[in-house]
Amino acid sequence: MTAESSCESFAGLVPTAVQASAIVVENVPMARDTWRIRVVCPEIAKQIVPGQFFMVRDPKLTDPMLGRPFALLDTWSDESGETIGVEFGYLVVGKLTRHMTTWQDGDEISLWGPLGNGFPLTTARSPLLVAGGIGQTPFVAVGRELLGRSRYGSPARELTGTVESVRLCYGVRSDAYLAGIELFQDAGLDVQVSTDDGSFGHHGFVTELVQQAIGGTNRPDVIFCCGPEPMMGAVSEIAQAAGIPCWLSLESPMACGFGICFSCVTKVRMDDGSWDYRRTCIEGPVFPAEKLCL
Repeated sequence: MTAESSCESFAGLVPTAVQASAIVVENVPMARDTWRIRVVCPEIAKQIVPGQFFMVRDPKLTDPMLGRPFALLDTWSDESGETIGVEFGYLVVGKLTRHMTTWQDGDEISLWGPLGNGFPLTTARSPLLVAGGIGQTPFVAVGRELLGRSRYGSPARELTGTVESVRLCYGVRSDAYLAGIELFQDAGLDVQVSTDDGSFGHHGFVTELVQQAIGGTNRPDVIFCCGPEPMMGAVSEIAQAAGIPCWLSLESPMACGFGICFSCVTKVRMDDGSWDYRRTCIEGPVFPAEKLCL
């Protein structure tokens, strides 16, 4: 069975991206070096689907001048129920993300999006989500959509199957880096955690939780994964050995976000057994695992 047999086509999924100003309304720490930011930006919020991303920059800065990509954590609505903004998480690793920690309520920033293809809707009954580090970011919205708790996109996407349960296997270095556990639980996900140092949950790698899930009674019938490439490569091998369709969301560095610079290319397998390059920002960031050369 291939990934295409259990998930809908990406055709028509990517809406027209817009350049928009957004107003910060919340910027709070979630874990060590990990923050969550909420902004008002209805132009993007009403179009975006789980797994898509947007480029973010501070219009007052020239260093760095280029935006950086951030995946959707979730959309949010006003008191009337109208979708008016997006949330995203970020890990403090460089000049822009260090600067982002200083953003306050009322600050104006620039967003370009939505970009990329996002995760497909699945007809599977028991999806398994696998996250490593900051790769957990997309799975709040993914879980809410699969469980029918939120709808995304314009027009809003509709599930064609019945999802019985959604599990998240989430791995980090230590409990200090666990970010957003309560968000996943509030979304209705069954959360299982692993830490490299054994400070919380399973002592070991998140791939060990994946193997346990596959060998358990409620065997997953599709896997969505995001995180460090070595971890995703291992999850891909486990999924293919078990015959389970798997989709990987790459976190490739990129400069433009819309396919011009070719800085985010990744190797993919072609149908004839050869390989070629594809742009993560356009053809991805989500790819069928069997297509990637990780």
